[in-house]
Amino acid sequence: MSTVAYIQDNEFEQLLKDESILVIDFTATWCGPCKQVSPMMDKLATDYDGRAKVTKVDVDKNKGIAKQFGIRSIPAVLVFKSGELVETLVGMSPYEKFTSAVDKHL
Repeated sequence: MSTVAYIQDNEFEQLLKDESILVIDFTATWCGPCKQVSPMMDKLATDYDGRAKVTKVDVDKNKGIAKQFGIRSIPAVLVFKSGELVETLVGMSPYEKFTSAVDKHL
């Protein structure tokens, strides 16, 4: 299973334009719950390969995107459809909550 790639502030706008469904996991290296969500994001990326793009943003290194979306608690998983924010999931959630958030926008 592949590890989801981290993106930087400067890559975000292009991904938003290029991807019909974009899932972004806002995370940090020191965040315990984020480490629990990480394997679920890897599985989501594999399960939705070709249908949704899954990426991560390190909030400590990319404060611009985190501030833009008012991220105050992590993990926070945001789902975008055609460039618009359509779902926000904050905190630890079961895998099915992430899949249902993506499924309803496919």
